[in-house]
Amino acid sequence: MKKVRLFFFVVASLWTGISIAQKPRSKNYRLWYDKPVPNLPITSLDSLNAQTLVEATPLDPAWENWSLPIGNGYMGASLFGRTVTERIQLTENSMAAKSLYGGVGLTNFAELYLDFNHKTPQKYSRSLRLNDAVSTVKYEQDGVRYEREYIASYPDKVLAIRLTASQKNKLSFTVRPEIPYKKPIGPASKNNGRVGRVSAQNDLITLSGKLEHLNIRFEGQFRVIPTGGTLKAITDADGDNGKIVVTGADAALILVAVGTNYKLDSSIFEEHTSSKKLADTTSPHRRVTAILEKASAKTYAQLLASHRNEYSALFDRATVNLGANESALTTDALLNNYKAGVIDPYLEELYFQYGRYLLICSSRPGTLPPNLQGIWSQYDITPWTGGYWHNINIQMNYWPVFTTNLTELFQSFADYNLAYRRAATQGATDYLKRNNPHRLVAGDGENGWTIGTGASAYSISKPGIHSGPGTGTMTTKLFWDYYAFTGDKQILKNITYPALLGMSKFLAKVVVDTAGVLLTYPSYSPEQRWQKVKEHYKTMGTAFDQQMIYENHRDVLKAAQELGDTTPFLAVIQAQLPRLDPVLIGMSGQIKEYREENYYGEIGDPRHRHTSQLVGLYPGTLINSTTPAWLDAAKTSLNGRGDKATGWGMAFRLNLWARTKDGDRAYALYRSLLQKGTLNNLWDTHPPFQIDGNFGGTAGVAEMLLQSHEGFIDLLPALPQAWKTGAYSGLLARGNFEVSAQWTDGQARRFTIKSNAGGLCQLRYPNIHQATVQSATGNRVPITSPKRDFIAFATQAGDVFTITGLPAASKVANPSNLHINEQQGEKIVIRWDKSPDAVAYNIYSHVGNSPDYTLIQANCRATTTELVAADVKAAKHGTLRVTAVDETGRESSGLTVQVIYAH
Repeated sequence: MKKVRLFFFVVASLWTGISIAQKPRSKNYRLWYDKPVPNLPITSLDSLNAQTLVEATPLDPAWENWSLPIGNGYMGASLFGRTVTERIQLTENSMAAKSLYGGVGLTNFAELYLDFNHKTPQKYSRSLRLNDAVSTVKYEQDGVRYEREYIASYPDKVLAIRLTASQKNKLSFTVRPEIPYKKPIGPASKNNGRVGRVSAQNDLITLSGKLEHLNIRFEGQFRVIPTGGTLKAITDADGDNGKIVVTGADAALILVAVGTNYKLDSSIFEEHTSSKKLADTTSPHRRVTAILEKASAKTYAQLLASHRNEYSALFDRATVNLGANESALTTDALLNNYKAGVIDPYLEELYFQYGRYLLICSSRPGTLPPNLQGIWSQYDITPWTGGYWHNINIQMNYWPVFTTNLTELFQSFADYNLAYRRAATQGATDYLKRNNPHRLVAGDGENGWTIGTGASAYSISKPGIHSGPGTGTMTTKLFWDYYAFTGDKQILKNITYPALLGMSKFLAKVVVDTAGVLLTYPSYSPEQRWQKVKEHYKTMGTAFDQQMIYENHRDVLKAAQELGDTTPFLAVIQAQLPRLDPVLIGMSGQIKEYREENYYGEIGDPRHRHTSQLVGLYPGTLINSTTPAWLDAAKTSLNGRGDKATGWGMAFRLNLWARTKDGDRAYALYRSLLQKGTLNNLWDTHPPFQIDGNFGGTAGVAEMLLQSHEGFIDLLPALPQAWKTGAYSGLLARGNFEVSAQWTDGQARRFTIKSNAGGLCQLRYPNIHQATVQSATGNRVPITSPKRDFIAFATQAGDVFTITGLPAASKVANPSNLHINEQQGEKIVIRWDKSPDAVAYNIYSHVGNSPDYTLIQANCRATTTELVAADVKAAKHGTLRVTAVDETGRESSGLTVQVIYAH
């Protein structure tokens, strides 16, 4: 009956005009399992890939594959759901120890064990509900139903665990926190000691200690509040190993608060002596106590209500409905089926929302931003140090923050960036002294700021070794988007513009005049190596650096224009912009990664996980539909890279293909990400676990459904055939427009646009110029239509518009099998197989590095044509493109073939 009623609702919605995009069906998104996290043999990190650069310390291999993550920005907790001894692993993002190569690495804060001794559970389930960020464990033991409920509350800054039993006096358990990876302070531990005690008194356990390397003081407090029964606090004679034993209770509440003496401040990044980075070395005891006391004054019902209300206000903003019903399968079974080719769109919806959930858990105002593992780590030294890696990874963490309508979560990264900015300013001066000293100028901040790849909560680096100055602009692109998506002029003035302008002041000094163009030196394409010597390939003017410098300079000029700024320095970057030469096309028709590259893959790994030569396509915007020759060259490079990569590498490719408007290819990457890069708890795996793949996957889905980087809102720009019917609501476009959509059989039925900031709304969708646009009151809205498929109309903040009556428009199928049939001297004959939609074909030519094609034959009625090489200029190589044209004049996306011209 439920399926019948749902079908009736959907049909009725279409008939009555009620958009399921406006009123999405309430759907429960949860990860769930019918077994606790397995007790796998403890292994050594030596068994992992040596490239992970981690300490060889014992760990539970089930943690990254099976535990369920909750978090509130202040802490992350990994839940195991075990019934004999529950393990709750706790992480706090300022906890750091010395890593293998001298820097610092995120480290496990504490382990919390709950002993129940329930060895034969029946009717077991554990789950994580994304809708309200509540995790539960339920089972029966000896006829008693036991339930646990876990929340990580941002408003109250605590982890709360509610334990209940179906019968009175049947709840007995022990609470015992532990300090992991304890080592004596001193040379024996290579000055990487960790000491502390766990003591219990009354209803409180206090875990406190010190990390030697950075003088970190840490404390966790665990309050146990039983209903009924007895409570006993036990501490060893030496004042350690404190625990609380509860016997015969009806229910209980456990509250956890954590903290360190870390305070985000510029001085941390400017101080280079590890032991002096934290100026305040007093215990965080008072602060942690205040948090716990405040939370303890509330009932669990009050804590839960506050948590749900605050969290749901964020999570509920955006929905994606691909027509799926909630699966009855456990999440691991659902994933295994998907990997075997049984495709359930519920998993695709779930993964999208899981990325949003993880971002809400790990990035909050007042907290540190999520690192490479988010806010979860069981390690002594986390893989890749759990750092903020700036040549794509930390930026990828924030790719979905704007498009999926979570803009305020960016504040933690903005605060972090501002804190390290002074150190980054000194870093820019140091970099220029070493690489381009004659460009140094006097004046505070006049050399701008920069950042390299490696960074943490305690330090940053300068460009070099394997990623060039473009690394910093991967960061500032986020700051431009922060303004572009909010439309907030205060953000533009106070946050975005200073970041962009400072970066351009640095970048303007790293380029060298070389045969009329301005190129960076030294320059690297991130993490690419020169095969012959196995070193990172050092060169001049990589696509990565040139494209990102171009993006930043252009964004600075746009920001300055909006603010009316006339700083003299702007003339410098205005003059530099056309000389940056950001895109070169090679003999394979590819976008060159290196200027000295001829054919694709000559230098470096052609299948590398990074696709750095295409950053101008995504997250940049200079390669787009108005630069069709560059866009086709980007597709050639993407095909050369291949779809196989690490988890985050597949997520990057997914976003790149979405930007090319190829929905089917983007969807193929999304499926690969789920099938080949996803663990049983839906965490992304590099391997090992890296959270950037989760965030990149979520961003990619949003990018398939909505784009706004070309100066207009592109509706359903990369919709795959697999998602024939569906809806979404609350995705965000630049200009702060909330967009909802509903479609059937691949054709849009309704769009809803909410203007949050006012301004001109510009939309693109096939035949939208013939649609009806109405205001919230039902009045017809006057529109302008500059060309077919485009409309624009004025809005005020708070206005809501619906767009209906969209005439169907089918995509024109490409011709196939385009090839050079004959080439003799200057004569070239090309041939192709007919497109079923074509009444004619257009033939275009491209040579050199220009962004556009030249139309050389229009309205060709045959499926072959003869060209003369002289007609396409004297060139060594070029691209020929054939598009199919239907009876309405629409063109297909086109098919290309590479030509080596003989002159």
